Amino acid sequence: MEELSMHILDIVENSTRAGAHLVRVAIEESSAEDRLTIKIEDDGAGMSKELCAKVLDPFFTTKTVRRVGLGLPLIAQAAHTSGGDFTIESQEGKGTRITAVFRLSHIDRQPLGRMADTVIAMIAGNPLVDFCYSHKSDQGSYSLDTREIRKVLGDVPIHHTEVLMFIKNSIHEALIEIDAEP
Repeated sequence: MEELSMHILDIVENSTRAGAHLVRVAIEESSAEDRLTIKIEDDGAGMSKELCAKVLDPFFTTKTVRRVGLGLPLIAQAAHTSGGDFTIESQEGKGTRITAVFRLSHIDRQPLGRMADTVIAMIAGNPLVDFCYSHKSDQGSYSLDTREIRKVLGDVPIHHTEVLMFIKNSIHEALIEIDAEP
């Protein structure tokens, strides 16, 4: 994966496969602290301590369609390669929290990518799941909560093409305002 946004999408897919009803994605960029932090938290099935210890092994997966599980090991490696850190916390029946920290200015840090496209892919691919997305930079912050959007939409499905385009454009414009979109 060439962009961190693709790692985020992969982890969110793990969350939805684990039965999450709510997934939170928080991104914080700080030039002053030379840090980019990505936090993903869900209310899915969670994992036992034993399973949590195995998920960073690229030759371990719970999926039956392939024999390797590269999503978490790849983002952990990307964080470490850029002078950062990676942690995973999980509790069975409660959910999982992943935190990846990157040195913002590190030459080997992958670009974040287009988060507006990523958030739309999350919503469109999982219309029954709620998402909270927040993005903070030195220039400001933005947040989106699909639960609030659903209230406004009423009977209109959140994955309706016009709704998705409106959400995508809103995210894109807001992220440009806070200097967080390429």
